[in-house]
Amino acid sequence: MENILIAGATGDTGKRVIEILNNSESFNPLALIRKEEQRQIFDDMEVETVMGDLEGDVSHVMKGIDKVIFAAGSGSKTGEDKTTAVDEKGAMKLVDAAKNANVKKFIMLSTMGTDNPEQNKDLEHYLKAKKKADDYLKESGLTYTIVQPGRLTDDLGLAKVKVAEKLNEMGEISRDDVAFILVMSLADPLVKNMSFEALEGEESIKSALIEISNL
Repeated sequence: MENILIAGATGDTGKRVIEILNNSESFNPLALIRKEEQRQIFDDMEVETVMGDLEGDVSHVMKGIDKVIFAAGSGSKTGEDKTTAVDEKGAMKLVDAAKNANVKKFIMLSTMGTDNPEQNKDLEHYLKAKKKADDYLKESGLTYTIVQPGRLTDDLGLAKVKVAEKLNEMGEISRDDVAFILVMSLADPLVKNMSFEALEGEESIKSALIEISNL
């Protein structure tokens, strides 16, 4: 089984990723936590934890890790300092740690709108931070996948999506479905060194990712 480190494991999307991986026969999830009191959640799920703070030192967290899913986020409505510390610099630190550990693949949860941050004044700083992290990953030399979903909802996932490098439309997608996309992206041949947008749609997640991988 491959060991998968999940950054943002205590978040709404990260928890869903953990649940999927915990029922997998191919992957062993490890939750990145920054507080001791967060450990109990994962102990109850029989999921291993790794202690590390994205705002501090994470150079030690990659021991035995095969692949990484970065689903952490300060939240787009937090202050600019926090956004820079977590979404930008925290992501970059984890990319560096993954590269130093020769991790096989790094999956980044990003967002739509990073190509034109100026068009959304309310989220401009957040989008710019995400773009810097995305670009840093692309230039790192790591094998990567960058997933850019529309607005996230807590609706029940239907496992039906539409994906493209650029969808040229806005919309939403459930956190359930985004979590499945992130997990599916762990497969070595799928969406390798690709960045793509995702919204709810009509195609199954598996076939959508296979199709875009073959373009």
